[in-house]
Amino acid sequence: MKTLPALIFDVNETLLDIEALTPFFAETLVTPQAMREWFAQTILYSQSLSLIGDYQPFGELGAATLKMQADIADVPVTDADIRQLQTLMKSLPVHPEVPAALERLQKQGFSLFTLTNNAAATQTAQLENAGIARFFEKTFSVDERSQLFKPALKTYRDIEPKMGDNLNGYCLIACHSWDIIGARAAGWDAALILRPNNAPLPVGPQPTFIGKDLTEIASQLISRYAE
Repeated sequence: MKTLPALIFDVNETLLDIEALTPFFAETLVTPQAMREWFAQTILYSQSLSLIGDYQPFGELGAATLKMQADIADVPVTDADIRQLQTLMKSLPVHPEVPAALERLQKQGFSLFTLTNNAAATQTAQLENAGIARFFEKTFSVDERSQLFKPALKTYRDIEPKMGDNLNGYCLIACHSWDIIGARAAGWDAALILRPNNAPLPVGPQPTFIGKDLTEIASQLISRYAE
């Protein structure tokens, strides 16, 4: 029997559909593109804080980014709005193909893990509410590990000894090129899911696999490693 690599999944947008947040942002910040702007800005400032050695929990940073956007747009954001956003983040729906693809990979003998910028408690609620927590042997959060947001190299390195010894390397599955870059720099393989609003970056470290959804990625992983 082949020794397989660990499969480490990003959570937000990769497994769970953040488009479910769009109505909240359209109502709160008035513009339909506000959700994408918020998500991009939250990622930008998470990386900025990591570069200077500062850390704020991802949920608090997301709330601060929302307040910043509201100030720019000159619209009010209340504490109730912040609580609503935090509640919505914990109940994001799973992408339709994800459960079957995870089950297929698990049956092929892969060990499945997660690595997220979310706080550990938020991630636990997300995976349980989405009905996919059962697929993962362990779940990792920067909040309880490195306190450096992805794609900081230490964030990937830090979890390697926590996944066990009987593994043939590591492969990140994500839909964000910045996450792929970090994993490849750490010496991992990486699979890029082409969710809407995401694409490969044609400079820097490149993904090992590319597919339009997790079904395609699962087929490639099984073909490369398990068959």
